[in-house]
Amino acid sequence: MKISENIDALINALKILPGVGPKTAKRMALNLLSTNKQGAELISNSINIALDTIRPCQCCGVINDLEICNICSSKTRDNDLLCIVESTSDLFSIEETREFSGKYFVLNGLLSPIENIGPDDLRISKLIEICEERNVKEVIIALNSTLEGEATSYYLLDKLEKTDIKISKLAQGVPAGGDLNYVDNNTLKQAFSWRRELEKNK
Repeated sequence: MKISENIDALINALKILPGVGPKTAKRMALNLLSTNKQGAELISNSINIALDTIRPCQCCGVINDLEICNICSSKTRDNDLLCIVESTSDLFSIEETREFSGKYFVLNGLLSPIENIGPDDLRISKLIEICEERNVKEVIIALNSTLEGEATSYYLLDKLEKTDIKISKLAQGVPAGGDLNYVDNNTLKQAFSWRRELEKNK
């Protein structure tokens, strides 16, 4: 028997969050509704504002509240370096290390024939265009070590191999099959310091 359809609806909504199961969702919902209504209102308002204002940067694709994000418009970031990541979450993880001073390109996905995600969905042509416009000297591929991540990395290598751009990939510290969101800052710093250059086909 349902005690409240509205409470059940909130619990089910909270379960869509990563790592939140039924018990955690129920505990969160009841806490917000019974003892932390001010917090619930703050969360609700913040989500509504974010949904109304957040958009992808027209240049790199990171989600933010500007047409051109602060990193892309920065005069202090290195235009010669471009780091390719899968998601905004990965960009945040790398920024927290304070190891990288260049700019980014966010794919917002990985190549996946099963999910019908192809190069056009990842704006690969836009990436090539940025590399040419900025005269990028090095591209760092910072994708997760999954099957889709590796396939995407090799596709990017194939597209960039005829250029003079140095192409490197995160090296030590990032485990095979690992997700950058779960890699600690020191490990990510090491991965950047020990990145390896990818061999181009001659």
